[in-house]
Amino acid sequence: MTKPTHRIGILGSGNIFGRYVTGLARYPELEIVRVADVDVARAKQAAADHNISSWGDDSELYADESIDIVINLTPPVHHARTITTALEAGKHVYVEKPLGTTVAEGRAVLEAAARSGRVLGSAPDTFLGSASQTARKAVDAGLIGTPVGASAFISHSKAEAWHPDPRFLFQPGGGPVMDMGPYYFAILVNLLGPIRTVTAASRIGAPVRTVTAPGSTVGSIEVTVPTHASAVLTFASGVIGTTLMSFDIWDTELPRMEIYGTEGTLSLPNPNNFDGDVRLRRHGDTDWTVLEPAVGLFGAVDTREQHRRGLGVRDLADAIEGGPHRANASFAFHVLEALCAVEDASQQGRLVQLQSTCERPQPRYSA
Repeated sequence: MTKPTHRIGILGSGNIFGRYVTGLARYPELEIVRVADVDVARAKQAAADHNISSWGDDSELYADESIDIVINLTPPVHHARTITTALEAGKHVYVEKPLGTTVAEGRAVLEAAARSGRVLGSAPDTFLGSASQTARKAVDAGLIGTPVGASAFISHSKAEAWHPDPRFLFQPGGGPVMDMGPYYFAILVNLLGPIRTVTAASRIGAPVRTVTAPGSTVGSIEVTVPTHASAVLTFASGVIGTTLMSFDIWDTELPRMEIYGTEGTLSLPNPNNFDGDVRLRRHGDTDWTVLEPAVGLFGAVDTREQHRRGLGVRDLADAIEGGPHRANASFAFHVLEALCAVEDASQQGRLVQLQSTCERPQPRYSA
């Protein structure tokens, strides 16, 4: 039996908590030993439900000297403060997306990580999955020729119908850009490199949302962030990307993501998942070809396994042990700045030049 090499405390026991517990169960070397929440009763219940030995509030987690990794699942508006506190307590940190809700917050946590000497990683990590890695291998091998353009379409997850309290999705730090955009932008940057400029337009669709989810704790939500946005991204490589991000599109026949090259097209599955078919159609082909996965699947396609999380935490542990860090803070910050630029470009009616850049993450597949 593999002896645990990293002891993990999870901060936040909300909707996504169970997905991390089940995903990390794949890695016996990563042991979850504590769960913390501002609602201590909820932390206690989560610990009991998942056979976790210790529970309590956030201060107890930070003070637990046996923990070396904190997984931060707090709402985005709390990320900057809680990341900094965990780093200052001597913990390595993996945080759910986004890294922060503003560029200033993102810079602050990068500085906190540098001061602490600890490793900071951030979701989204789905670009580490088989789908994005397969597409990356196809791009790098020149199967579509030189990349010219890309398109990405985000439609509504219909959270009002399944999430008991989706208020955070319609408040600062939420909206389709900050909630779902990180998955799409991270995969685009993994495939095509850093983004140079952004221009965009956005608006609020329905100003009030009715929550119909079973067991809902809120009846209606006043929307305070844009719920429909279109953006054009120009990558440093010269590729032009078109994105549509909306919580007002409930039904659509649009693809999730496509990459267009001088010799063909790649079609990618849902960027919110690790796995799924990547299809290639080269100029002159009569049909699409499903590419062989470049790395092993994280979970069985079209099952509940597709919703589990944890690959990015394994990536963080690899980095602590001296390996490559792919879902790193600099990469996450560049994605955050690009997402924030969508709102800035829309509000200011101008093209926004990004100040940050990043390296394309090292691929997981063998060359």
